[in-house]
Amino acid sequence: MLQKLYDWLMSLAAGRHAPQALGAVSFTESSFFPIPPDVLLIPMVVARRQKWWIYATICTIASVLGAFVGYAIGALLFQAIGQPILAFYGAEHSFERFVSWYDQWGGWGIFLGAVTPFPYKVLTIFSGTVGFNLLQFAAVSVVGRGLRFFLVSGLLYLFGEPIRDFIEKRLGLMFILFCTLLIGGFVALKFLL
Repeated sequence: MLQKLYDWLMSLAAGRHAPQALGAVSFTESSFFPIPPDVLLIPMVVARRQKWWIYATICTIASVLGAFVGYAIGALLFQAIGQPILAFYGAEHSFERFVSWYDQWGGWGIFLGAVTPFPYKVLTIFSGTVGFNLLQFAAVSVVGRGLRFFLVSGLLYLFGEPIRDFIEKRLGLMFILFCTLLIGGFVALKFLL
């Protein structure tokens, strides 16, 4: 089953609508969607290594635009939409602690969330809720998300075929590693907040 999922992702990644799907996932992941864009980014770069920088750019732009939607949810629709999203991620009871954490770390906290598996949408919503400086939020989001996506894509470009062989030979291990990182981000969210 895992092999079929991998084959499907590789065919989707090589398809003509892959860039649009990548942009949609990147956009929604920054505001509410639980699956990170790496699920599409990695197979897309592996399938077409020469387009690594285009895919990283799509991810970065779409993710930053989605981050503004997350910010707007926090600033304008926190009660109606923001709280249910935060409840889904188990972060609704940590609001006061998170506000004090923001006062101490500010942009550095957003930057860390932007480059790690930490659920970025939680930070975008909180940023809007607490009225974090929008210009600083934009700058940190561009740098952090750009660093993350360009680093992942660049490494896949540089080490493409060996990476592809490694993934295909150790698909089960890669799936477990990916799930561990994804779950680790949610666990970090629970314990840090």
